[in-house]
Amino acid sequence: MGEKTDVWQGTLALMVLKTLESMGPQHGYGIARRIEQTSGDQLQLNYGTLYPQLLKLEQEGYIASDWGVSDNNRRARFYRLTRAGRNQLKKETRDWEQATAILARFLSPKEPA
Repeated sequence: MGEKTDVWQGTLALMVLKTLESMGPQHGYGIARRIEQTSGDQLQLNYGTLYPQLLKLEQEGYIASDWGVSDNNRRARFYRLTRAGRNQLKKETRDWEQATAILARFLSPKEPA
């Protein structure tokens, strides 16, 4: 298997919000595993980065959390997307689509006419 890379600066919030949108409420470990799986196990998620990001998103009102019981019968905090989080997900998606389109112009420049 190839080397894993760290999550890129500024992308973790988007990945967390998208994961919660697609999967519904999840605990931190579930979010982390889903992000790693979605990347084809190419990303290495630092749990010391994930939990502060979850706290930040919750403080910003983009996610909310409740205590529940995980699949292995342990107490866990489950995170869910809020209405503000759905709006933020749309905004961040547009921003990243624009940024990647700009970067693509540099990586595959068209010949001048």
